[in-house]
Amino acid sequence: MISVADVEKAGRWYRKVLGAASGHGGVEYEQLLVDGELVLQLHRHDVGHHHGTIGDPGRPTGNGVAVWFEADAFDAAVARVRDAEARIVTNEHRNPNSGHREIWFRDLDGYLVVIAEA
Repeated sequence: MISVADVEKAGRWYRKVLGAASGHGGVEYEQLLVDGELVLQLHRHDVGHHHGTIGDPGRPTGNGVAVWFEADAFDAAVARVRDAEARIVTNEHRNPNSGHREIWFRDLDGYLVVIAEA
């Protein structure tokens, strides 16, 4: 779960990038599903619900966090990232430690996102 400024906008962006579906929808909270499996939850910064707020809207989001996904169809995932005009941090490359391909980019709220080949 990550906190975001605009759940609906972030939800649309992540659905496009991940090829995901909405599992909840709404302006305060969203669940994103890939093949029926929950892969990410989005929560608005300033909404507390029963647990208090998830993030502090007065501080930068995502510092020290990498939101990591694995994709069976890595090339299709890279195409979706490019189609979403994501701000690429490290272009498609082969990780010398793991041997799989990765692409690193920023989401709309500044979180570092990684999609790695499964």
